[in-house]
Amino acid sequence: MNIHEYQAKTLLRKYGVAVPAGRVAFSAQEAADAASALGGPVWVVKSQIHAGGRGAGRFSNDPDGKGGVRVVKSVDEVRENAQKMLASVLVTKQTGPAGKEVKRLYIEEGCDIARELYLGMLVDRATSRITIMASTEGGMEIEEVAHRTPEKILKVAIDPATGLQPFHTRQIAFGLGLSGKQVSAASKFITALYQAFVDLDASIVEVNPLVVTGSGDVMALDAKINFDDNALYRHPDIEKLRDEDEEDPAEIEAAKHGLNYVKLDGNIGCMVNGAGLAMATMDIIKLYGGEPANFLDVGGGATQERVSSAFKLILRDPKVQGILVNIFGGIMRCDVIAQGVVAAAREVDLRVPLVVRLAGTNVDAGREILRTSGLTIIPAENLADAADKIVSAVAAAQH
Repeated sequence: MNIHEYQAKTLLRKYGVAVPAGRVAFSAQEAADAASALGGPVWVVKSQIHAGGRGAGRFSNDPDGKGGVRVVKSVDEVRENAQKMLASVLVTKQTGPAGKEVKRLYIEEGCDIARELYLGMLVDRATSRITIMASTEGGMEIEEVAHRTPEKILKVAIDPATGLQPFHTRQIAFGLGLSGKQVSAASKFITALYQAFVDLDASIVEVNPLVVTGSGDVMALDAKINFDDNALYRHPDIEKLRDEDEEDPAEIEAAKHGLNYVKLDGNIGCMVNGAGLAMATMDIIKLYGGEPANFLDVGGGATQERVSSAFKLILRDPKVQGILVNIFGGIMRCDVIAQGVVAAAREVDLRVPLVVRLAGTNVDAGREILRTSGLTIIPAENLADAADKIVSAVAAAQH
């Protein structure tokens, strides 16, 4: 789950992480009132969308104008820019050409920036440890830094048995070229950020840029937090921060039915049980020349109703021109899957090719349900056979 910058800063501030003062605004007048309350002489008007690269982005109705983050020097300018930005579509590298509509702004006090750095924390699956990443290349996308100058990224893995120690924070501070009181300021900042990461069950915390001010303070000029969805039940206050306007409606609907769904850009819908099998299914579709339209894991104990919901969810995507159902019945029974597929196909009046591969518990019963359904369902013996058949069927349908 993602949240907006202003929400992330509010959470981090509670842990003692230094952030500039700011206020959220949903209208031009609220933006002007926020600026007046903060005091000047400089303010930053920031678009709030769930995407990076806002400063370098462009509004679709003003492609040659300013980006989604603007520095202004009067309350009138705050109001004027807020009017232009709200309800406009901001296009960045991460939004794609469709962009995202700006529905809220963050009005923040100006900052005396001496240096821009990068600081991030994530759960490293390879080491099963929280890893802190730091770089002197603040303000740039960390992926670009890793590609061009990987030697400029410092990584420190934290042993969960000991947690973050003072020598870790000093190692990072010195690695960033900090000195004097900047080292102690950075150590305090990193310690607070680490505590927030652990307490909030975060999966990623990114501060880019982390700035050193003219007076030597260390401060988060931007902040991004992603949370582990599996731990949200422990944080109802955080779950309330969810902005469904920023999320895919299909993914929201999927969550209501206990489905793991991620929309992709292809045209072959996938319904699979198990994340690993889902990844393998998408890979083999690509191997046979197709493009998956989604990741959809119905889980190990799905009911007929859940399977039916999953099927209809796939067909909500207008790009889908064929469906591959790939089920291995362990806990899941193949006959239950077959009943759900048949029920959903009849309800939605299926008009695209459907390939079904079943294996495991009650597979013969499941295949019999499909065979006697009266529907045009293409059976497959194995995963390679299924991928070959659905890619071929979609190609034939296009011609």
